[in-house]
Amino acid sequence: MPPGSTIHSRRAVCMACAASLLLQGCAVSPSIAVVGAYFPGWLFCIVAGVVLAILTFLALKRVSHDRLLGPPALVYPTLVTFFSLIAWLIFFQH
Repeated sequence: MPPGSTIHSRRAVCMACAASLLLQGCAVSPSIAVVGAYFPGWLFCIVAGVVLAILTFLALKRVSHDRLLGPPALVYPTLVTFFSLIAWLIFFQH
């Protein structure tokens, strides 16, 4: 065995173990059956995030507080992301 090969083989074993641990998240696919077709769960979470952001916009517009948030091009995509991630945590937490 050439010198240093044990270091490379240990590193390869450690990388293989790390890869197998990271792939454990791929064991269950969060899919939702809708009329016989399976859709990914993140798609529904994004739709929920967009709907909740629109409802937030309408509620703030109704009470005239929509100008207090800042630039809408930055705030509303952030709200969509926030609501989508919250929906993911609520509905797909295993």
